[in-house]
Amino acid sequence: QVQLVESGGGSVQSGESMTMSCEASGSSFDQWPLAWFRQAPGKEREGIWCSRNNDGRELYSDSVKGRFTMTKDKAKNTMYLQMNMLKPEDSAEYFCAAGPWGHGFYGPSYDYWSQGTRITVSS
Repeated sequence: QVQLVESGGGSVQSGESMTMSCEASGSSFDQWPLAWFRQAPGKEREGIWCSRNNDGRELYSDSVKGRFTMTKDKAKNTMYLQMNMLKPEDSAEYFCAAGPWGHGFYGPSYDYWSQGTRITVSS
């Protein structure tokens, strides 16, 4: 059974930074496509980062490009989302996702999801 467990999140001021982690158990991150999504209250889920395991390419959404960076620690089976220059519009619940058929920012293609962690950015 694959489990994705997030940690981090909380409240910060605009312009500050925060790091969230997503640890996988029961599987290796190297096997499957990965992604991060977020969902703000009353809004649709938004994909903000995704990877492809076959060629290592990754994609950031325009909304976070240049401010957010995703890294992986293979030894810890953990991926980290470093978020800099946070804005109030970044306030949302954040999720990491993985799965053998994961495809880009198409959420239903990912089989495994973290529990979700809320970030609130105050102006």
